[in-house]
Amino acid sequence: MPPKFDPNEVKIVCLKAVGGEVGATSALAPKIGPLGLSPKKVGDDIAKSTQDWKGLRITVQLTIQNRQAKVSVVPSASALVIKALKEPPRDRKKVKNIKHSGDIVFDEIVNIARIMRPRSMSRYLSGTVKEILGTAQSVGCTIDGCHPHDIIEKINDGSYEVADE
Repeated sequence: MPPKFDPNEVKIVCLKAVGGEVGATSALAPKIGPLGLSPKKVGDDIAKSTQDWKGLRITVQLTIQNRQAKVSVVPSASALVIKALKEPPRDRKKVKNIKHSGDIVFDEIVNIARIMRPRSMSRYLSGTVKEILGTAQSVGCTIDGCHPHDIIEKINDGSYEVADE
């Protein structure tokens, strides 16, 4: 017989979800079924808490304690960059291979870097900014009208200043 379930134990489950949509309960069931939660109810909670990330794939962290699931969004760098482009929400079933050709101001990149700072591997904020600029390059947008790699080179040679906190 399996050990008795401890009600005070905190379990953390991470999964990818599309913002604002109820995911397939068949994908949720093997992860949260053994913890005694209803996949349909948790799917509705995820859809409710990811409403402002509509149409973007984001990582969702479920903190489960005492058979109650608390949903928190853990945005990736690419999701933050795409959200900063302020594009209208798209129907991901109809619109495919979208080009994110917008323009972001450099201050917005620094703000994204501050959000991503705890999860970054770099020692300084300038390194995190370079990571976000690399993500912006792969997304396909420009920063202040320039290609993101040009700004990375400007940070490296010292003409762009990134103040560490």
